[in-house]
Amino acid sequence: MRRTRVLPLAALLLCTPALTGTAPASAAAEARPAGPLRILLTNDDGYSAPGIRMLFQRLTAAGHDVTIVAPLTNQSGAGTKLMGGSTVKVEHPEPRVWAVDGTPGDSVSFGLAAVFADRAPDLVVSGTNFGPNVAALATHSGTVGGAIAALERGVPAIAVSTGELAVPVPEQILNAMGPTNDFTVKLVERLRARAGNGRLLPVGVGLNVNHPVVGADGKGTARGASVTTQDPQPGLTAEYTDAGDGTWKVGVSLVPAPDQRGGDVEAVSADRVSVAPISPDWNTGAGDFAEVAVLLGGLRP
Repeated sequence: MRRTRVLPLAALLLCTPALTGTAPASAAAEARPAGPLRILLTNDDGYSAPGIRMLFQRLTAAGHDVTIVAPLTNQSGAGTKLMGGSTVKVEHPEPRVWAVDGTPGDSVSFGLAAVFADRAPDLVVSGTNFGPNVAALATHSGTVGGAIAALERGVPAIAVSTGELAVPVPEQILNAMGPTNDFTVKLVERLRARAGNGRLLPVGVGLNVNHPVVGADGKGTARGASVTTQDPQPGLTAEYTDAGDGTWKVGVSLVPAPDQRGGDVEAVSADRVSVAPISPDWNTGAGDFAEVAVLLGGLRP
């Protein structure tokens, strides 16, 4: 049975740490009990999108305790936006699934304040996104925004996307989500193995994972994984044409640009998985980069 709850959004936000800076990690996140990881799974494509459902099945099959708390509708490109209304509609259409009529940030905020009110999840995973979140796309991404919302509240987070800076072929991207999910499960297991009963990632550091589309059918295996930085190129540009009636037509196109050495675009273009450290203040230091490099050492797609 579908249940709908309408809760004051302001109250939900007040139940969580401040939205500026890096919030202190909860005691639950600092000392994690033994057993399956408790994972909040979100995205920006909507709670019923193929990517999130495929990753839900894959993480659950790997033995994790997964709950979907994701937008009710497609929120692609919503970035880190939080809704400003006084109420938010939340549907609970099936067990272990919550659909929030808002952005990925709203979904994570609600999930931490209500669904996981007893104890913070061990990890928030945002994805798998249909399409890449590299270069400037990551800055505007709702997928990355969902991960940032978790990091702001001291909860470890990973954003996961499939694709590259090219005209998308839907069937290829959907097929490539299989290898993407396999890599994500391996990455989560690596985090758990290294952390023991502690935090999965350092406070304020998350991961932006982008998996390439490999092979004519998209089912190919990536050629390895690289710790990267965010390429500064815009990736996409918007063009505006005056229709003469007070409206403007908007067209979006790819912007070819040289790949930055060591950047996420270069890695994905070379059929490698890009793993870029991210943080809620948009900066990561050299120490964070080195720690993620150690984490990734020996991990294969």
